[in-house]
Amino acid sequence: MNNKVLVLLSCGTDNTNRSTRGIHLATVAHKEGKEVTLFLLDEAVYLAKEGIIENVRAATGDIADDLLTYLQANEVPILVCTPCAKARKIDQQDLIEGARLAPASEMIHMACDSTVISL
Repeated sequence: MNNKVLVLLSCGTDNTNRSTRGIHLATVAHKEGKEVTLFLLDEAVYLAKEGIIENVRAATGDIADDLLTYLQANEVPILVCTPCAKARKIDQQDLIEGARLAPASEMIHMACDSTVISL
């Protein structure tokens, strides 16, 4: 059984329900003892920009910021697609603590060794 989980999240403030759910699933997987990585691409890269996630909530009442804080506190890797971030004028220094820019090749390597959840 694979112990690695890669959560690919492509929506951000444009779909707060799906984006919060993706972070929630990463949190649940970590609490279940999985080795989790959260990879943000497309509009989801905004969630890693300092100050943006504070207002993201799901209809279920889940608060994305609280969930992301859990991931940060537990040192779950938060990777941000480099070209997606650059296209949105987001640089490494704009990112929240624990997040870093990463190329698509890194995501592909992780996906080959992980159970992938894509939202």
